[in-house]
Amino acid sequence: MKPLSDALLYGILDLGYTADADAERVTAQMLAGGVDVLQLRAKGAGESEVEALANRLTALTEGAGVPLIVNDFPQLVPSVGAQGAHVGQDDFSVADARWRAGRALAGEVAPPLIGKSTHSFAQAVAAEAEGADYIGFGPLFATPTKPGRPAIGLDEIQRVHEAVRIPVFCIGGIKLENLETVIAAGARRVVIVSGLLQAADTADYARRAKALLAGR
Repeated sequence: MKPLSDALLYGILDLGYTADADAERVTAQMLAGGVDVLQLRAKGAGESEVEALANRLTALTEGAGVPLIVNDFPQLVPSVGAQGAHVGQDDFSVADARWRAGRALAGEVAPPLIGKSTHSFAQAVAAEAEGADYIGFGPLFATPTKPGRPAIGLDEIQRVHEAVRIPVFCIGGIKLENLETVIAAGARRVVIVSGLLQAADTADYARRAKALLAGR
């Protein structure tokens, strides 16, 4: 499994953009394009629906050596064989999420990864202190993925990277068109959602984004 420290491009299979029936096809394209981490996000779906879909994706992510992260349902990590979970500011604490994600993993070599969404410098520092394995930092730009969440801009990217030692994945409205600007502001890793999922060729889109990140 690819180590998180080497990850540059984080992809999210968001059912707000991708139909359930297309989940495997789109996942395969993201993996073929070099996505280093893949999260399953299905806002509004029930736990059983998320579990069923995660079980369908596990063989693909395991075959590619890419960690599968479950959004909002850390308790599903053991049953679906995912590598971790992601929580928001208003969700479980990192410690609670890790307990739920690791209930059936006693004795395993790799403990579950827990990521946390952060929307300010203070939240980023707090998430590291709380024990998160990585953070999402954003939204940098306004995005329909997070309606009502104001964009935080690019000014704090460098400062966050200097203060936080765990991997920082910048997120929110990032696309190929603005990726170079985000990198110039200090980003080392990014999450891309709609850009990947709405691309005519998802694999090619991912390759081009990964090349920009690798060349920073």
